[in-house]
Amino acid sequence: MDRFLNLIKLSVGSDDLADHLDWFATGRADGPGGQPRHITRMWPKRAGEVLAGGSLYWVIKGMILTRQRILRLDRVTGADGIERCAIVLDRESIRVAPTPRQPFQGWRYLEPAQSPPDLGRVKPGEESLPPALAAALAEIGVL
Repeated sequence: MDRFLNLIKLSVGSDDLADHLDWFATGRADGPGGQPRHITRMWPKRAGEVLAGGSLYWVIKGMILTRQRILRLDRVTGADGIERCAIVLDRESIRVAPTPRQPFQGWRYLEPAQSPPDLGRVKPGEESLPPALAAALAEIGVL
């Protein structure tokens, strides 16, 4: 199998994991084919590696909390005529060990070795731990 690479992105406007998941559950992120997507300005130069099994890891209030598999990258043109990248995602979210992350703009590459381990599938209506508690538990190795 080819070497794969993940992406990491801030979930801007999400107050917590439930809020983030609601954005996807309500279909607000769905593209023309019904799959959820996130549109970004920049096209990954390492697209082949991202498409070889990568996921999009989401940072919510300073913590990496969940990921979604990246299914494909679509070219889309905005109303302003500018071409952008639609990162098409699996509908299923997978919780990961809460991991602190400093703010950044746009998306970044995330090497698999630096990616937090999976905790399991996110269930609808599932409560998430407060970010400070999740960070403290992760720091001592409980999560």
